[in-house]
Amino acid sequence: MSAHCQLTGARPGFGKKISHSHRRTSRRFDPNIQSKRYWLPGEGRYVRLRLSARAIKAVDVMGVEAAVARIRARGERV
Repeated sequence: MSAHCQLTGARPGFGKKISHSHRRTSRRFDPNIQSKRYWLPGEGRYVRLRLSARAIKAVDVMGVEAAVARIRARGERV
């Protein structure tokens, strides 16, 4: 599974790890992706979403119906 958020579209960032001797090696900054199950009252079923921690807070504010509508508008399957 790829480390990307279905709601915000957050994907891994890339950069360098700097050691004590200041050598630089490549590394990857993964978003904090959680798999969360929400009840979707409009469809009478549960949906499982892969969201970042920031997106989980956004769903709490905007509601699961609006969040799923936004995910579907981006063209992702729910």
